[in-house]
Amino acid sequence: MSGAISLTVNDDDLAKVKFDDHGLVPAIIQEQEGGEVLMMAWMNEATLRRTFAEGRTVFWSRSRQEEWAKGDTSGDRQWVREAYYDCDGDTLLFVVEQEGKGACHTGEHSCFHRSFLTPMASGAS
Repeated sequence: MSGAISLTVNDDDLAKVKFDDHGLVPAIIQEQEGGEVLMMAWMNEATLRRTFAEGRTVFWSRSRQEEWAKGDTSGDRQWVREAYYDCDGDTLLFVVEQEGKGACHTGEHSCFHRSFLTPMASGAS
């Protein structure tokens, strides 16, 4: 099932989101199928409201100082299926249906494809 679905958000819940001094809040994007974390991006109040209105992720680019809807240029859209805010209200989590090849601008499926750790060989101590 691809595409936008009807999303209703409660204004009381929106009021609990704590934006930083720049008017931004981090948004973690997780894939519905399999639960993989795909990316993290920033939202302001306008892009958060637009995300709910359009049913797909919309972010704020700190480098370009503009809104961007995921997939407008790549076709790799993210359709929101669930949305949460954490206990402090200062981080968002969106569970999405990822359309296209993936979330990362490098062409990888997830932006978190690089590991700091190297698996140890069996028997190593």
